[in-house]
Amino acid sequence: MAHYDVFNGDADGICALTQMRNAQPVDSILVTGVKRDISLLKQVDAQPDDVITVLDVSMDKNRDALAAALEAGASVFYCDHHFAGEIPESEQLTALINTEPDVCTSILVNGYLQGAFVEWAVVGAFGDNLFDSAERLARPLGLAEDRLARLKDLGTYINYNGYGASLEDLHFAPAELYRLVSAHASPFGFMADSREDFERLEAGYRDDMASAAARQPEQATDASAVVILPNESWARRVSGVYSNDLANANPDRAHAVLTEKANGNYLVSVRAPLSNKTGADELCMRFPTGGGRKAAAGINDLPAELLGDFMDQFDDFYRREA
Repeated sequence: MAHYDVFNGDADGICALTQMRNAQPVDSILVTGVKRDISLLKQVDAQPDDVITVLDVSMDKNRDALAAALEAGASVFYCDHHFAGEIPESEQLTALINTEPDVCTSILVNGYLQGAFVEWAVVGAFGDNLFDSAERLARPLGLAEDRLARLKDLGTYINYNGYGASLEDLHFAPAELYRLVSAHASPFGFMADSREDFERLEAGYRDDMASAAARQPEQATDASAVVILPNESWARRVSGVYSNDLANANPDRAHAVLTEKANGNYLVSVRAPLSNKTGADELCMRFPTGGGRKAAAGINDLPAELLGDFMDQFDDFYRREA
C-alpha cells in the first residue's frame, strides 16, 4: 500500500497539504508541479488499497485518472474549489468540493480539520487573493497588524513561486518548498527558521513585480484591461500574482495578463473584478486549454490568431457583467 499526495504547486495547494500532514503525518509520494500543471492524478499508478489525497486541482481535469484510481481499488480524498463537473459515486471516494468564489482549498481543509492549523489556512487564502476571507479566518487569532501582514506576504510569495512554464523558471520546485514549510506547524516558525529561503522568495517577487509594473496595458477600458508580458522567465513567474495586484488596485475592472510563449501563443491569467467575482472560468473555457474558477481562471495555450478575439470577448463579457 502506498500513500500519494497530489497537490497544486501554488500557495493554496501547498498550504492545504501542510495542514493535512501536520494533522495526519504520512510518509507519502509527492505529485505536484508548476501551478498550471493540473492534470496531476494521471501520474499515479494506483494499486489496490493505495491511499490518495488530491488537493486544489480540478476534478473535471482529472476525471479519467480519478475513475482509473477508483477502479484499481484505491481510496481517494479529493478536496478542491475549482469546477468539478459531475462527482463520481463511489464508497472509495471522499469529495469535499466547494466552488464559491470566496473559498479556497486551504479554507476547506481548515474546516475539515476544525481549525487545527488555521494560520496556514490564512496563508493559503491570502496566496489565492482571498484577502477578505483570509482576514475573517484570522480574526479570532487576534494577530497584531504587522503579524497578519507577514502571513499575507508569505502567501503572496509562495503563490508567486508556483508560476512558470517549467520547474526551471521557479525559485523552488513546489515539492521542495512544501517540504520546507510543512516542517513547521506555524508559518511564523518557517519564517523564523528559514530566513534565507523567505528572503529569496521576497527578493525575487519584488524584482519581478517591478519589471511587470513598467509595462503599459495593451488594452484598457472601464470594464477591463489587458497586459502582455514578454517570453522571459521573470514574466512567467509574475503572471499570476501581477494579475492579483492589478485586481486589488482596480476592484471594479477585470484584468488579463498574457505572457508570450516560445511557440508564439500566449499563457493567459484572468481575474474577474473583485466587486463581481464571477465569469472568469466561463470566459476562459470558451477557448482551448481554458479553465479555472469564477473569480480567477486562465488559458494555458491561447493560439496567437485568437488574441484579438480573446481581447474583444474579454472586454465585451465584463462590460455586460458590470
